[in-house]
Order: sequence, then structure tokens, then C-alpha cells
Amino acid sequence: MGACVALAGGAILGLLTHPENLSHATGYQYAAGLLLAIGLYGSTHDIDFAEVRRSLKVVLVAVTVGVLVKASLIATVMVLAFDRPEYLVLGIAVAQIDPLSVAATQKSDRVSPRAKAILSVWAAFDDPMTVLLTLSFSALAVRYGAGPAGDGSVVMDTATVFGDLLLNLGLFALVAGLWWAAAGRLGRRHGTRRPAADVVALALVVALILFAARDMMVLAVALTGLLVRLGRFGAGLEAVVALAFLAASAVLGVVLASGEVFLREGLVLGVSAFAAQLLVTLLISRLLVRPRLTWPDLAHLGFGQQNGITAILLALALEPRFPGTVGVVGPAIVTVNLLHHTFQWARVDRWRQDLSTAPEPQHAPTAMSQEWKPEPG
Repeated sequence: MGACVALAGGAILGLLTHPENLSHATGYQYAAGLLLAIGLYGSTHDIDFAEVRRSLKVVLVAVTVGVLVKASLIATVMVLAFDRPEYLVLGIAVAQIDPLSVAATQKSDRVSPRAKAILSVWAAFDDPMTVLLTLSFSALAVRYGAGPAGDGSVVMDTATVFGDLLLNLGLFALVAGLWWAAAGRLGRRHGTRRPAADVVALALVVALILFAARDMMVLAVALTGLLVRLGRFGAGLEAVVALAFLAASAVLGVVLASGEVFLREGLVLGVSAFAAQLLVTLLISRLLVRPRLTWPDLAHLGFGQQNGITAILLALALEPRFPGTVGVVGPAIVTVNLLHHTFQWARVDRWRQDLSTAPEPQHAPTAMSQEWKPEPG
């Protein structure tokens, strides 16, 4: 409900101010990068390392092959439905899962820490893969006559992409080195973390987020969330993420109100993205996940597609070369999030009992007389 109110407020603001080119507005790119960095750090901050190691193969496939399959499925549906080659790029804009949305909504007590860890890492690390896909899908769309060729917008050369990757890794290495040096000097006493370490951690994270937001160094922020934990300051992170989520919703409202909106195309794009996430989840869970996911966990991942500030940024970046991208992606984001929250509210896992977790029948006479009831959650 808060997101809906923020979305409506942003739309009203957009209608009143009529921003001509939001992507070039003063401070917009930095503000958007700041929101994205907060979401990425919040998405990885509470991930359990044991759960990540347990599901490492699943996560690696999800953020590589999974993103590619999702983008391809969505792009295919859009091109077949509307016969417009430029719609190839729309699969990229909504293929990733928004880490800010995930960080703000991972509160279900019916889902295992394993499923939460998979979705959090999936959302945090599929962005770099999306950037790489932008190269191939944009070039493919231009090859088939979509958009003006050679205008130099959006489609970054391979050297630039991998250069940014190295810069992200270098920034993370710097932060990690500073943290390990500080942690080693401060140390631990009697098995507990010293308060000074929490202050150092908070200072490092704030400085990193403020710096990384300038150049969208998202990978460094996500990796830092796995390593540097805020300790006693971690309790305030949830509130910061929630505020950033509402701010991103307001930005989406401004985007929707500031240009032409293509509702039919946006609806098809949103439904395609949501369905693609479900198909990829079913594929991965059947081929890779051992032991099998429970029905609540499967529903959490399969209906986990959410879009937000990341999709807005990609749409605004693609708009100069492929006009109309924002007008399609905006309604698609609303569609995806409405579907996500509708399915979460319906809680389809309520009527699907996971038989694999049911206890074996007891053969003792005293146990046979008792009716077995599932435990809550």
C-alpha cells in the first residue's frame, strides 16, 4: 500500500511538473544510483553464508543462464506479439529481479532461509549479467533495423563493460582490505564483536554507497554486503531500505507521468516477465536443486519476479536509441509488481502440502491413535 501511495504521489508530481527528460535532470542519475546501491547492500547484508554455499550452483546458473533464458523468452514474446524488432531490448529491461524490492519484501515466515538466500543473491547479482546482455540484444535489434545506428548511446563496447567490471572488483578489494585491517586491529574480546568495529563497518558502508552511486558500481556494493555486516546498526538498515523502496516507487510514478504510456505492450511485457521467472524457477529446481524445494519455497522463487529502480534505469538508458522504451517498461513494472503481490497475498502454498516434509507414520500403538497435524510454517 505504501508503494501504491508513493507511485500515485510520483505520478501527480510528474503531471504537475512535466519533466521533459528525467534521465538528464540534475541529480537524477546519482539519486537513482544511490537507491540502487542501498537496495543491493540490503539484499545481501543478511544472507546466510552457509545457505549460499549450499545453493551456490543454483545461484550461478540463475544469474547467468537463467537471466539469458528469461530475457530471450520475454523478447521472443514481445517480437511475435507486436512484430517490432526494437522490442528485443525490452526483455533485458525487465529480466533482472530488482534487489531493492526484494530487500524490502523478504519477510515471510513460511519460507526457508535457503529460499530467501537464493532469491536475495539472484536479485543482487543478475544486474551485471543484464548489462552484458544489453550489448548483444541492442546490437541484434539494430541489425534488424530498430533504432538509429551509430549514435553511440547505451550500447557500450566490450572493453568498457569489462573495464567497469574490473573497477568494481578493485573497489571491493579496497573495501575488503580496509575492513580486514580494521577488524584485525580491533579484534574480538570474549567471542563478541567490539562496538568500535560496528562504527568502522557503518563508516565503510556509507562511504562506499555514496561513492559507488556516482558511477553505478553495483557489483562492489553487493559483494560488500556479503562481507561487511553492520552489527548493532543493522537494525536500522530495514527502515532505510523501506524508505528507498518508497522513493523508487515515486520515481516510477514520475516516469509514467512524464511521457507517452503504452498500456497494452506494457501489460504483455509484464505478464511475460512474470511467467518467464516461473518457468526458469521450475526448470532450475527440477534439474539442479537437491534436496527438492518445498512448495512454499518454490512459490517464493517462482513468483519472486519484481521490478523497480533497476528496470527504470535500464529503460531510461535505452530510450535515446529505442524511443518508447520507457512508455512500455513503466506499465510493465506496475504489472509485474501487482502480479507478485497478488500471488503472495493469495498464498498458493497454503493449499499445497509438501509431502516430502510430512513425518513417517508411526507404528507404535500409542502413536497410531493420534492424528498428525502439520506444524505452523
